[in-house]
Amino acid sequence: MYRIVLCAAALLLAATLSAQHSVSLAVKNAETSEPLAGATVTIVSLQKGMSADTAGLVLVKDLPAGRYRIRVSHIGFEESEVTLALPYEGSQPYAILLHPAEEEEEEEVIIQSTRTSRSIRNVPTRVETIEMEEIDEKSNMRPANVAMLLHESTGIQVQQTSATSGNASIRIQGLDGRYTQLLKDGFASFGNFASGLSVLEIPPLDLKQVEIIKGPASTLYGGGAIAGVVNFISRTPGTDTEHNLLLNQSSIGQTNLGYFSSGRGKRTGYTLLGLVNNQQLFDVDKDDFTEVPRSFEFTVHPKLFIYNGNTTLIVGNSFTKGRREGGDVQVIKGKADATHRYFEENNTVRNITTLELQRKGGDNSQFTARQALSVFDRHIRIPGYHFHGASYSSFTDITWLSSFDRHTLVTGGNLLVDRFTEKQASAGDRDNTSLAAGAYVQDTWDASDKVKLESGLRFDWARYSNALFANSEFFVLPRVSLLIRYNEKLTSRIGAGLGYKVPTLFTERTETMQYQGVQQLTGVRSERSYGGTADINFKTRLGGDLDLSLNHMFFYTRIRRPLVLQPDGTGNFVFVNATEPVQSQGFETNAKFIYRHDFKLFLGYTFTDARADYLTGNQFLPLVPKHKINSALIYEKHDFLKLGLEAYYTSPQYLYNGFRTEG
Repeated sequence: MYRIVLCAAALLLAATLSAQHSVSLAVKNAETSEPLAGATVTIVSLQKGMSADTAGLVLVKDLPAGRYRIRVSHIGFEESEVTLALPYEGSQPYAILLHPAEEEEEEEVIIQSTRTSRSIRNVPTRVETIEMEEIDEKSNMRPANVAMLLHESTGIQVQQTSATSGNASIRIQGLDGRYTQLLKDGFASFGNFASGLSVLEIPPLDLKQVEIIKGPASTLYGGGAIAGVVNFISRTPGTDTEHNLLLNQSSIGQTNLGYFSSGRGKRTGYTLLGLVNNQQLFDVDKDDFTEVPRSFEFTVHPKLFIYNGNTTLIVGNSFTKGRREGGDVQVIKGKADATHRYFEENNTVRNITTLELQRKGGDNSQFTARQALSVFDRHIRIPGYHFHGASYSSFTDITWLSSFDRHTLVTGGNLLVDRFTEKQASAGDRDNTSLAAGAYVQDTWDASDKVKLESGLRFDWARYSNALFANSEFFVLPRVSLLIRYNEKLTSRIGAGLGYKVPTLFTERTETMQYQGVQQLTGVRSERSYGGTADINFKTRLGGDLDLSLNHMFFYTRIRRPLVLQPDGTGNFVFVNATEPVQSQGFETNAKFIYRHDFKLFLGYTFTDARADYLTGNQFLPLVPKHKINSALIYEKHDFLKLGLEAYYTSPQYLYNGFRTEG
């Protein structure tokens, strides 16, 4: 009998020890008791991270009995750690109260581009952010578009592609703009033909954050992300209704009128952006040629948010219409004659309709489905030439996010279809269609509190076709990123991966020619790349009043079979794959000094050595400065006054004709 009782007791004890327990955590504002949606909850011993739902709740499941240290953080609040014993006997969710941080405390930045909703300090992929404060500052200085916002970042160059109309593209680390993937809230709607004016048609007024990934980012975004990704993140409605009115008048004849509004109820929310930009022609040196073209642009972008428990549906539509005229001042004024003839005119219509469905699971999983349909119609006119074409594209993406043990797993697939139709056949039939379908998986492993590894693998099938030519290709794209936190002051990130770019007629070079004489693609293949980045970041406090942060990053990218535009001997131009690669390498250095939270000094330097091995003689890539310096000195009293002094230097660079410009 004694043995039976002993065995039963042993079995009962084993069952108790192995039992799995669950507990619900409620994260709240310590001062107002309001729930903190999106708060980050980490079980320290397991390195398991979770996010609070819209009610500030987190369900922790399937944990053995014991004591657990739990770390909780949220943007604008002080981090808190609690020790929780399981099983939990309370009838109500276990409350964790966070105190608002002091104004001078550095806010936690949540990254969306890697789709893991982690704070920037815990993301293995190197992501640079431009935050709300700087966006607001640049919105006041240049409300029309995001060009100024990006130009001030190291390693990024907003390259003007037309001296007449002011068109521009975004270059990262010296590479052509077609290698940079532009996203708005994760939607890829700005590629190929539509990319020529994209940076000039994205207003900053409704943005809350810009995220920049430099180097290959192929796992989640596929082809086109060879040089990097720029993701423009829109504001979302909060509990307080917001109305922002912007009126700007500049000394060079630019007038901007903008309005942004957002609000949220229990079941629905909305955001609304409206912006009108009017620019008079401006001739700085009085040579009868515009330095700033005459332009008029109108944008309206409403979004509707529908909430139902853990499900959110977002529907939006962005419409932009623009007209830009540059060239001879007398022509633009309607006084053309035999000596005043040259002009360049761009008329565009862009419409993007988006649909996004988000559903959170009870086990910290999330399903997201995105669909975007876009139309971009553009007229280009110069003397004796008229180009008119339209691009129709569809982007579909389905993602599943799940967390277990020390891993965060992202799986999914997407489909991108882009069809270009030339409305006026000024150089023969240049209609073309490209299609890319891919499946991907990305794992973020918290090996320890100091080491985090993010690895991804993508499989893509791409097809591009036109009346003369069709080709299909298959790509395997691995990518890996490593974060090492040596201590609280010193961290390092290393990343590398493969990429590709489907052939396209629409590049910086053909944009500068208004596509005149450019022939249909035939016999070409996709460009393929490999590259990587490695950085080191150091933060410290010097004395009691001066904070210092330093970041130094090395980068390298090699593109095989680069697509090159060449004359065909008949006065026209054709694309061919070069036999020798394009290589870009260099480094970026950033330093930030903050004195007593009032004085801030930013210093940045970029060294870029970008070469095309297929060129004879001078192999430096055109339009790439070897040296770039940016600096800003700011004095600020919070919510009262801001004064700034900015200075920039760009070194000489080569043009396509071999001419070397001045610095």
